[in-house]
Amino acid sequence: MTQTPTIAAVLDPHERQRVDAAGNGYFDLVHRESVRDAIRVVRERPVDAVLVSVRRCAGEAPALLEQFARAFPAIPTVALLSSHDAGASEALLRLGATGVRRVVDTTDPAGWRRLRDVLTVPSADRGRAILTPILTTIGPLPAGSLRFWDELCQSAPETTTVRQLARRLQTTPSTFVSRFARAGLPSPKDHLVAARLCHAAKLFDEGDLTIGDVAYRLDYASPQSFGRHLRVVLGITPSEFRSRFPFCTVLDRFLERLVKPHVATWRRFHPLAPGRG
Repeated sequence: MTQTPTIAAVLDPHERQRVDAAGNGYFDLVHRESVRDAIRVVRERPVDAVLVSVRRCAGEAPALLEQFARAFPAIPTVALLSSHDAGASEALLRLGATGVRRVVDTTDPAGWRRLRDVLTVPSADRGRAILTPILTTIGPLPAGSLRFWDELCQSAPETTTVRQLARRLQTTPSTFVSRFARAGLPSPKDHLVAARLCHAAKLFDEGDLTIGDVAYRLDYASPQSFGRHLRVVLGITPSEFRSRFPFCTVLDRFLERLVKPHVATWRRFHPLAPGRG
């Protein structure tokens, strides 16, 4: 029997009820009033992740989260964004500097499903399996670039268009695309296609999923739609993709084509900052 993940959470009172409902049957929450208390929970019992409301990231919280990330690198910290205001924007900038790389925006219609995906181990592990080698290859990144890579790798299964990705990152598609072009980087569409292929390969590697299973988990309308996409992108059928492209091969292809040639650019690129990048 699969063990339900345990999440140490620091949330505003109005967020607790919604998160409890989203996690029902998916993960167990241990609520605490401060980041310091949540870190104490991690030291006292097995915990799979820490969930922190952006609204609770004032005062000593950012410094404590940075220390936590260094002390417990295998335990992810996820920031919950439940509203957009000036205070939230400032808190996100502070969090980006601490090493918090996962932000779930629950103002987005798909946000609560995304929260479940991020906090339940199999889906989150797929995203981390893609994200970690990318961040290792590039090294230190501006906060906006970190957020782009995290959003791309984690939300790719349910993000089928650049418009959806731009919305998740709170920018317009035209601005988003133009920043990549001005920086001389491959397009956001190229990155999204590559990330979705990585998720497809990882799903095939994990077990006895059918082509239809993988297609629907990646939000394709049908297995035939998935097949048409693979023929356009790689010139092969889904069966050929499953047999010839294990996850390690697809990930290496992603790194070689889209990441390694552009490391220096990524280290100074600001894809989400107005007027920069």
